[in-house]
Amino acid sequence: MLTNLLEIRRLSIAFPQDGTEFLAVDSVSFDIRKGRSLGIIGESGSGKSVTALALMGLLPGPPAMIRADKMVYFDNEGKETSLLHASSGQMRRIRGNRISMIFQEPMTSLNPVTRCGNQVVEAIRAHQPLSFKEAKAKTIELFRDVRLPRLEEMFRSYPHELSGGQKQRVMIAMAIASGPDLLIADEPTTALDASVQQSIISLMKDLQAKYGMAILFITHDLGVAREIADDILVMNKGRIVESGPVENIFSNPQEPYTRGLIACRPAGDVALRRLPTISDFTSASKENSTEKLFRSLKRNDEDYRIRLDKIYKSKPLVRTANLETWFKSRKKAKGRAIFIKAVNNVSIEVYPGEVFGLVGESGCGKTTLGRTILRLIGPHKGNIQFDGSDITVLQGEKLRRLRKDIQIIFQDPYSSLNPRLKAGSAIMEPMKVHGIGFNRNERKEKAMQLLEKVGLERQHFYRYPHEFSGGQRQRICIARALAVEPKFIVCDESVSALDVSVQAQVLNLLADLKEEFGLTYIFISHDLAVVKFISNRIGVMKEGKITELQE
Repeated sequence: MLTNLLEIRRLSIAFPQDGTEFLAVDSVSFDIRKGRSLGIIGESGSGKSVTALALMGLLPGPPAMIRADKMVYFDNEGKETSLLHASSGQMRRIRGNRISMIFQEPMTSLNPVTRCGNQVVEAIRAHQPLSFKEAKAKTIELFRDVRLPRLEEMFRSYPHELSGGQKQRVMIAMAIASGPDLLIADEPTTALDASVQQSIISLMKDLQAKYGMAILFITHDLGVAREIADDILVMNKGRIVESGPVENIFSNPQEPYTRGLIACRPAGDVALRRLPTISDFTSASKENSTEKLFRSLKRNDEDYRIRLDKIYKSKPLVRTANLETWFKSRKKAKGRAIFIKAVNNVSIEVYPGEVFGLVGESGCGKTTLGRTILRLIGPHKGNIQFDGSDITVLQGEKLRRLRKDIQIIFQDPYSSLNPRLKAGSAIMEPMKVHGIGFNRNERKEKAMQLLEKVGLERQHFYRYPHEFSGGQRQRICIARALAVEPKFIVCDESVSALDVSVQAQVLNLLADLKEEFGLTYIFISHDLAVVKFISNRIGVMKEGKITELQE
């Protein structure tokens, strides 16, 4: 018979903000049962990760204020330990040993200057009285369990030498090293391509069956939650708005917020002119069904064909011919360097006003192709034309002037913004470089107008990047790209790290801006549903080549 592993009653977590309290988690109650998977879904800022960090004792005492009627962990003998009142010594014995956690970003969770194997060995020896040799043997076995290839090579590798999926597997190996009762997985598949994501889910389910552990799976990806969870909690603004068995939640959601969260995901089988957002559901009556809303958002295929005919009658804005970009491998053959063709003989045409989608697994060459077209990476062979001019060999001042017309929106908005520059300064900087606006006041006014254009407010001009959510930061990056009035933008996985509701808002924004400013996009993603929604044509990449072109 199943028994509870954790019992949480009326958990509240507050942080000081402007002289008052900000309630990040508000009276949350739930149980985690042995051997079961509980999924917590919700938008960014809903309180999912803060709840998990509280269970792990990883929230700083001050300023975080944690209150609960009950927050109890039960060991295998049924002995209770209050996680709320546990001493630091008790938490050290539980944390990483009985309750382990996999964090969202493995690159920042792993020590970049320590070999991966040694990091797992360190975690093992912190909780088990093993020699280095014994811990290494166990680490190799764990690497085999998490399906890493070339075990000895993986043990000796540094984090930067592994792919995103491989780094996440190292983190999973570290988390299960002591055979925990509970594994907390905080967005472990975010920004991974579909095949790697699927393999991580399959791996976690296999490990759960092998070790008999419970899983608390935190995600904003509802498809992932549906595959791995037995039960679901839906969180919004720190509260649980709905809970129940996974199939009940997905087949018959009761709350408008839950219905909106499910419907925000782009549907591959329905052509929409706009994606529904959470507000479409929360502001409407229950009678306004999902089907009715989708009918109102459906694309007019006749108008769409007329628009496409007009686009393809013009001359291409971007054209590549037999383009190749190589990278030097660390491996050598008979003493000679080996080169990897990241872009291999690619010829494409992108027309003014078109969205050309690039889809494929991580490492297929999508990003390298986009950056080569923008001349951020130099091509080794082939030709790039922009607006009828050959830009393949442009250098110096001529290349700098070209930057005004060709821009990029990167995947991670936080790392692409200078943390020391306020949002307004980040938007004004490229204007100053390219001589847009007669003076600072004129540039400031334009920056504020752009902030409003991308759905932010004028007062956001004075805030730093860390004061914004992920979706807001991405909007700032879009405003910065628009500041120089470009003709062509490469969107490089620009919505992959955003939750589904914010993703829908940003995709709608990009579509609106394309129409308003006459922009042309190359839209790069590993998510086929997203690419299908926003793109007119799709190029499928594999091993550096365009293997298929879909219209």
